[in-house]
Amino acid sequence: MSTTTVIVIIVAVVVVLLIVLGTSLVLARRRRISLADKGKDETPKATGYQAGAGISLAPGGADAGLPRPDDTITEPVPIQQEPPTDSLAIQDVLDETTRAEVDEIAPPAGRLERLRGRLARSQSAFGQSLLGILGAGDLDEDSWTDIEDTLLMADLGAATTTEIVATLRAELVARGVRTPDAARALLREVLIDALHPDMDRAVRALPHPDGPAVVLVAGVNGTGKTTTTGKLARVLVADGRRVLLGAADTFRAAAADQLETWAHRVGAEVVRGKEGADPAAVAFDAVKRGIEAKVDTVVVDTAGRLHTKTGLMDELSKVKRVVEKQAKVDEVLLVLDATTGQNGLTQARVFADLVDVTGIALTKLDGTAKGGIVFQVQRELGVPVKLVGLGEGPDDLAPFEPAAFVDALLG
Repeated sequence: MSTTTVIVIIVAVVVVLLIVLGTSLVLARRRRISLADKGKDETPKATGYQAGAGISLAPGGADAGLPRPDDTITEPVPIQQEPPTDSLAIQDVLDETTRAEVDEIAPPAGRLERLRGRLARSQSAFGQSLLGILGAGDLDEDSWTDIEDTLLMADLGAATTTEIVATLRAELVARGVRTPDAARALLREVLIDALHPDMDRAVRALPHPDGPAVVLVAGVNGTGKTTTTGKLARVLVADGRRVLLGAADTFRAAAADQLETWAHRVGAEVVRGKEGADPAAVAFDAVKRGIEAKVDTVVVDTAGRLHTKTGLMDELSKVKRVVEKQAKVDEVLLVLDATTGQNGLTQARVFADLVDVTGIALTKLDGTAKGGIVFQVQRELGVPVKLVGLGEGPDDLAPFEPAAFVDALLG
């Protein structure tokens, strides 16, 4: 046998062995995949739902569809039927996993005191300017003009400015003020009086014997309305209240998602609607669910209304009318952006004409030197500022305290 023939035979044998080996590997891999798939199919699917995920409440009641304590909580329960309304109730399940994710909430007491340093840093120029003029000694007409200009620049408004200047001029003479400390004490007193500290600033969120308190939160998009709703829920939960949030801003999907996130963080329940659903229907269902669940407070985040759009504003009044078919609306909080100045006051007037605004939540107060909007909105509407936002943090919402606010203004 020649050398060439031997080489050919050897090559042929090697090729055959490689083909056999490759085929064996492919068959083995397919067998492993087949066995794995078979094992998956034979694994029983768990019932229940993820911690914090939403389920559809069946008409049979709040417990319909809820897993027993020994059920494995792994994935959403399939929805068996469409709910009878546009709303879906989302129940946060506070098992060990969810409890670990709920934020620690700072107590409401003393929040403005803890945050006043931040306010003072951004607004001290206003107070220092006034104190510098008043503490300089005898004031001529140019000095009083400078005081008026300072107050107007801070958005106190013409009427409030005129009243404060007249009071200051009279009291400076009557009390014989001659020192900077005495001038500061006088200015502090006059500014606090202008804020009407006797106004009732409590947020009416305590439950009634026969049902929850209902709070509507209104305002123009971009003012921090939804964030304020979530922060208010934190304050109420920190005070030991059971809270349900109603996501009635159905035209902006991000608003409902944002509110659901807030609810999850504080351990509350949220009722939200399908995108584009009737806001009044969602608000109605939220209050209905709150009554059934015996919560203490229902806070409804309404759609952000442009005060120049008549149709949208009328819809806000509709939300209030529909809600009142089953429960009294205890509080209508209007959220205003302090940085908008006079525009914020224009918005406040239009809202007040349509719904009975009972309180103001003033946001972004730490980002402006125009804190005077507090004075002006109270004078124009006769409505107290009840809450102020002084930052981006989840606990940066504080009850408004006139004396602490003025102290911060004066640095």
